[in-house]
Parts: sequence; C-alpha cells; structure tokens
Amino acid sequence: MKAITKITIVDENGEKFFGEGPARLLRAVEDTGSLRSAALSMQMSYSKAHKIISHAEEVLGFPLTYCEVGGKHGGGSRITAEGKEWLEKYEEFRDACCEANRRIYMEYFPQQR
Repeated sequence: MKAITKITIVDENGEKFFGEGPARLLRAVEDTGSLRSAALSMQMSYSKAHKIISHAEEVLGFPLTYCEVGGKHGGGSRITAEGKEWLEKYEEFRDACCEANRRIYMEYFPQQR
C-alpha cells in the first residue's frame, strides 16, 4: 500500500491549467523538437496538445514554447527559457510534495513499509 500524490496547478477560478500531463508534453517537445511529435508520442492529437499548451500560456502570461518555421532542417517547436524554468520549478515542487507525502504517510502508517 502507498499514498499517491498528484500535483495540479489551478488558476484563480479553480480551473486546472498545469499538471503531470502538460509537464510530460513539454518534456516530449524538448525530446522530439516538435509539438506534433510530442503529441503523437503521448497518443494525443496535435490540436489537443496545442490547446493544452496555449491554455497554460494564457494563464501563466508567457510562452512555454516557440515555433521554428521551415528552413534547411525543417521547422519544429522548442521550449522557451521561461517555459523551461517553469517546468523545472513544477517538477521540483512535485518531487518535494511526493517526498513529503511519503514521509507523512510513513508517520501515520509505519506498518506499511
């Protein structure tokens, strides 16, 4: 048995705009260099991926990704410096919450080791 921690970031209206899904999507953009490829790797449509990123950008007030158009090596998407910083902070926060949850769980349920 174990407790699971899921970190969801909501806007001032309580609507989710960032969590593990968008974080995985941004990491996939970083790995593939393409929002379309990132979406496909997660078995998600490009339009849904674009909508997720656009909504997060709208709430945050800064771009998470930018597009490179065509050229010799083709186009693609990259994470912005602000997007990378946000993603890293989210992952550090998530990891700290998971670790705190693990410690608290063991405090209340020590027999579950």
